[in-house]
Amino acid sequence: MRTATITRKTAETDISATVDLDGTGACDTATGVGFFDHMVHQLARHALIDITLKATGDLHIDDHHTVEDCGIALGQAIARALGDKRGIRRYGCFNLAMDDAQVACALDLSGRPFLVWNVEFPTAKIGTFDTELVREFFQALATHGGITLHVDRVHGVNAHHIAEAAFKACARALRQAVEPDPRTAGALPSTKEAL
Repeated sequence: MRTATITRKTAETDISATVDLDGTGACDTATGVGFFDHMVHQLARHALIDITLKATGDLHIDDHHTVEDCGIALGQAIARALGDKRGIRRYGCFNLAMDDAQVACALDLSGRPFLVWNVEFPTAKIGTFDTELVREFFQALATHGGITLHVDRVHGVNAHHIAEAAFKACARALRQAVEPDPRTAGALPSTKEAL
């Protein structure tokens, strides 16, 4: 079973994250940050990864710690669920259109975390949500998931569409990368024999 649960408790947040890489895209999330919950639902649905994410955080300050720490916990859960990564495709890429927005994502489950983020937002807020937290989430996910992640906005004028396209593009790329590759017979997808 390619599943994992991570619990993370700090002075700022208390988080439980569970993933099933072979799921159907089911999602149960309650973080107290409405727009972020909506984005995690998109991530689960389009990656076909079941996600349960529960968080309480210092939202009286702002959403930053909660969103970032959820990225940390989800990244750690994905890495743990992948195990030794034998038999996976490893790489994924997807170019996603959503109305005015188009976002491209390419990623490698390399164990070498790196984020290239070329996504600008036309507004600082989506409702009450700080758009800069989209990058913070993906930085945490990449760092703690051991993912080389490149995200590029091709175009877009609506901040909500840009953010949602980023989550969906990354979800679709992640779906490709975590899938078992029937041609590899369980081999590790690296000439170094280590990921």
